[in-house]
Order: sequence, then structure tokens, then C-alpha cells
Amino acid sequence: MKKLSMLILVLMFILAGCNSNEKTLKVFNWGVYIDETLIEEFEEEYGVRVVYDTFDSNESMYTKLMSGETYDVLVPSDYMVQRLIDENLLQTLDKSVVNMANVMPHVMNQSFDPNNQYSAPYFWGNVGIIYDTTQVDEADLTGWEVLLNTKYKGNVYFYDSERDAFMVALKALGYSANSKDDAELQAAFEWLTQLNSTMDPIYVTDDVIDNMIAGNKAMAIVYSGDAAYILDENEDMGYFVPEEGTNIWIDSFVIPANAENPEMANAWIEFMLSEDAQTRNTLEVGYTTVHQSVWEAMIAEDGDYAGNTAYEVRLANSKDEIFMYDEELKVKMADLWLKVKAQ
Repeated sequence: MKKLSMLILVLMFILAGCNSNEKTLKVFNWGVYIDETLIEEFEEEYGVRVVYDTFDSNESMYTKLMSGETYDVLVPSDYMVQRLIDENLLQTLDKSVVNMANVMPHVMNQSFDPNNQYSAPYFWGNVGIIYDTTQVDEADLTGWEVLLNTKYKGNVYFYDSERDAFMVALKALGYSANSKDDAELQAAFEWLTQLNSTMDPIYVTDDVIDNMIAGNKAMAIVYSGDAAYILDENEDMGYFVPEEGTNIWIDSFVIPANAENPEMANAWIEFMLSEDAQTRNTLEVGYTTVHQSVWEAMIAEDGDYAGNTAYEVRLANSKDEIFMYDEELKVKMADLWLKVKAQ
């Protein structure tokens, strides 16, 4: 019996030693933002264990990083990529591994990372209005001002995000979504205050998806990827992006400066940029791919997203903007947004 016990202990030490040598890749991504079978395939192909965690906002991701948590791959949005670069928290990508030749030119070389030294695009899209065609007169869809049309009082979902809220108001007033002008911000605040007091909007986040599929309100502010899914699920829905302009967002892969496995991180990014992975991810998630040939296949006449106006993100409106990071502006908007909702 003692010999058997000793044998068991020896085996336990051997197994513990094997586990300590196991290669690990830590990925931090948005929730519900991947075809999870790809994680298993990557593990098998590269002989690595993937620790896959999720976050619900750029700010919560940043807070966790500042708490001392380390990851090998992150998927922040444009303005957060800019912040991480400015604070020297990222390392450059290994372009001998990460091949972006098939990435759509529209999402490359943006102002937050001009030469894509630090970031590789993953998904992209815009912000618009999903509306019920059985409830909304399309003649009313002339711009963001439709959100102030009292015909739809009590029948609007408004996304609970200060940056998106001020983008809508600033664009409705003809200003830049990145405006730091106090007078323009005050005008946007008053526009949002009018909406809050006259329209009785319901402030929502991701719960807007199921609610609009069910047709519970006439219209809602949504991200295009969520709109694409809603359009597929409810044929009565339409998607409208005002000509005054909107936010174009790009979520990208980056590698933190303190990543413990940067070699495998670059391999992960290259794997996820492949045609196969991009196809499977866009079909699973519903957000717009960054892979040129996959995008063309998806919107083709026989493609999975043919005719889906939310998936086909517009490419040529000069008034569409990417958010730029500005801590002072962020704090000011957050404070004003709380005041809007408190009235």
C-alpha cells in the first residue's frame, strides 16, 4: 500500500511539472465576439492553452490592466488603442508574422495608429438607428432629429453611453463628434436634455437587441453589428444612418507591452485574420468583417448578408468620424450625461 501511495505521489509531481511547462496564451476580448470553436483549433494547431476572458467596455478592460492583470492579446476600440499607444502600454506587431494584406483599406492606417504598427483590425462598423417599418414613417427619417419627433414619444430606446449620446447630438447640430468646444458641447447637452424631457426615452445597453427583435419600440440607437442581427431576425426592421454623419468604430487586436507570450500573440492575430477565421467569426457574431474577400462574399447577391444594410457599412461619407481619445473631454461628457438623465 505504501509503494502504491509513493507511486501516486511520483505521478502527481510528474504531472505538475508537465503543467508548469505548458504554454499559455491569455486573450482579453469583448463578450460574444468570436466563434469559440476557433479557440480549440488554435490550441490544437499551436500546442498552447488559451485563457480567454471577456470585458463589456473599453474602460473596464483598461481598469483591469491598471490593476496589474497581464494579457497577451487585447481587443480595444480605436480611441482606446490610441490611449494605450500614448501611454506606452503596447508593443509593435511582428509584421513578419501578422499579414494584413487582405484587410480592407478602409480600416487601415487610421489616425489612432497611422501605419498599423500596434494594431490589426478585427471588426468594424458604425452607429445608426434601427426602426420598425410598421411604426415609423420613412419620410420622417431625415436625420438624427427624428429622435426629437414627438410622434414617437415613449417609443424610443436610446443607448446609454455618454460618448455615443454626445456624438448623436453633436452630429445633429452639425458639429464634429470629437468637438471640445464648450459652446458646442453645451448645445449638445441642451439637445439631449430636450430629448430626455420631451421623448421619454428608455436608456438601454445590450438588452436593446432582444427588445427590437420583439418590436417593443419604434426605433433605437444601435451599433451596426447588432442592427445586422436584428434585421436578420425581424423582417419588419430597417436601418438608417443619417447623412449628418456618425461614428465609425474599429476594434483591433493589440499586444500589451508586458505580454508574457508575444510570439504566440502574433500567431493568434495572424490566425484570426485568415479568411477561414474571418468568415466563421462574422457569421457567428454578425459584425462586419475586415477581410476584403470575405466582405465581398458576404454582401454578394448570394451572400449571407446580401441586402443587409447594417452589415454593408457605408464607406464614403466625409462626415463619419472615428472617436479620438481625450481624457478631459471624456470626463466632461460623462458629467453632462449624468445631468441629462437626472432631469
